[in-house]
Amino acid sequence: MPIDPILLRNTAAWLRKARQDLERVERCLAPESPDVEDALFHCQQAAEKALKAFLTFHDQPFRKTHDLASIGKQCANIDPTLDALVDRLDDLSEYAWAYRYPTGFAEPAPAEIEDARRAAQEAIQEIFRRLPEEVQQAMGSTGDAPGPSPGH
Repeated sequence: MPIDPILLRNTAAWLRKARQDLERVERCLAPESPDVEDALFHCQQAAEKALKAFLTFHDQPFRKTHDLASIGKQCANIDPTLDALVDRLDDLSEYAWAYRYPTGFAEPAPAEIEDARRAAQEAIQEIFRRLPEEVQQAMGSTGDAPGPSPGH
């Protein structure tokens, strides 16, 4: 049975946005003027949008939330092999708001930033590989699974 073209287009749009957030992470971490707080925000956003792409493809509604555990649980209900990924992503949830407001959060350590970047990359890769080739085609990049930037 052919996949609904609107579903494909919407899924691809979420994944494109996730990839854009991952690209923003790299720009935020550029050595000439690093902005680690924004980098962490975009790590969370990339993971959130990847999970929402998965739910979109499976025609599952989702709430407007930045809580990756909640969104991830919906994804794991569809594909239980996502449980471990969802557990790793839960720590990213706070980056949706932690540095956006005067909360008193300490400056993140370099290891924390790298862990967040890897988790966001993994989220996009794992979701991408669980979606059919038609989604890749809708993105206009067959076989071009999102991955880590060169040198990372």
